[in-house]
Amino acid sequence: METTTTVPLIIDGEDVVLPSRERWMAIPNIRSSPSSFFQGATKELAIKAAESSAHAFTVWSKTTPVKRRELLLKLAAQLCDEEVHSGALWADVITNDSIGIIEECASLTTSITTGSIPFTQGESYGFVFKEPLGVILGIAPWNAPVVLGFRAVIAPIAAGNVAILKGSELSPRIHYLIASLFREAGFPPGVVNFLLHRPEDAPEIFDILIKHRAVKKCNFTGSTQVGRIIASQAAMALKPVLLELGGKNFTIVLEDANLDLAAKEIVKGAFLNNGQICMSTDLVITTSAIASILEEKILSIVQKIDCTSTVISPAAKSRLDMLVTDAQAKGAEIYTAPMPSTPLSPHDYLPTVITGLTKDMIFYETESFGPVVGMVSVDSEAEIIEIAEQATYGLSASIISSNHYRAMKLSESIKAGAVHINSMTVHDEPTLPHGGHGESGWGRFGSKWGMEEFVQTKTVTLHP
Repeated sequence: METTTTVPLIIDGEDVVLPSRERWMAIPNIRSSPSSFFQGATKELAIKAAESSAHAFTVWSKTTPVKRRELLLKLAAQLCDEEVHSGALWADVITNDSIGIIEECASLTTSITTGSIPFTQGESYGFVFKEPLGVILGIAPWNAPVVLGFRAVIAPIAAGNVAILKGSELSPRIHYLIASLFREAGFPPGVVNFLLHRPEDAPEIFDILIKHRAVKKCNFTGSTQVGRIIASQAAMALKPVLLELGGKNFTIVLEDANLDLAAKEIVKGAFLNNGQICMSTDLVITTSAIASILEEKILSIVQKIDCTSTVISPAAKSRLDMLVTDAQAKGAEIYTAPMPSTPLSPHDYLPTVITGLTKDMIFYETESFGPVVGMVSVDSEAEIIEIAEQATYGLSASIISSNHYRAMKLSESIKAGAVHINSMTVHDEPTLPHGGHGESGWGRFGSKWGMEEFVQTKTVTLHP
């Protein structure tokens, strides 16, 4: 007899399993057992989670930085491929990066609360304190569920806040595991509460949480479309947000570049984790002088790919089909990795390269979030700069060039949160700030920059 597996919610340190199956939903994943479910929170449970967090904040905010560091390091000492098809390499990267984020934030617990004594007039003294905000709502996506799940709550907690982790219905087991690890590491009940909800309940649950008096800020990682909604609702509640949104990330290949290196980095950046990374390479921009040689080298690597990519859903696959079909209908050439011997599943998509991409094609400005990369050829470096300056997204970019100074100067023209020289667009480390410009959001995760997002300053003056 098949065992039913249900992903609980976590409120005030306890697993919560709804008595009724009305809000149970099968985990939408082809590798999961048909009897694997997650539970959608009710608005009453969302309020209960916020109240639990508010109560925990009164104690946790007074916990010493040294104690917070001790618990965070214990957490670091304590699945991905099965739930989101990430592949072993990406699963390993995001798991190790998660440990790095925990350890980096743990090392900053003492310095982040360091205040100052600025000069004041007269005989008074001025003191500037840094204090935690309160309850932080962290909304994590499915595509890198370990590292992004931890990232949504680690910096807030290290700074003395408490957090509600709102996980994704596409990776519920991993996000539950993250929340439960805090409990196992000895964090007090309510420091991390965990909620899931049905997709159709998202507006109601978010509205209840962002308007709750205890919730002081939201951080969200996800699509630009949803980010606009998050930002607008938070603005009505006068709550700040940290948004890391989509990206139409490009690699610029200059004429002096090592083209073998360029081709290798482009293919990695485009197809790692099936192209489902916010930093994935969507566009390659180069000059006509080297475009055909670069294209040949890229396609040579693609023809050696011996496996298909697996996207998160049939709907994602249909969207990629639309983008590629539109480009082909408007004159682009389409190349794919070899067809496997076994039939493609509804989630499978062949790694795809579009050449001859032009501005009238939908793919030119639309984030694919899948294993598709397009090539744009122009006549001069001035045109490359023009394309870079007109970009509406601004998350990550890369430049391939043998002239480092030239590449550094070119990076000044790129309005993006990160520019990587002689590497792929996919790059993030616990010690670096990470975030975007324009339609890629605002604010920064990572190290001291991420910690600063979750503290506020208070001025106290002392007079005779």
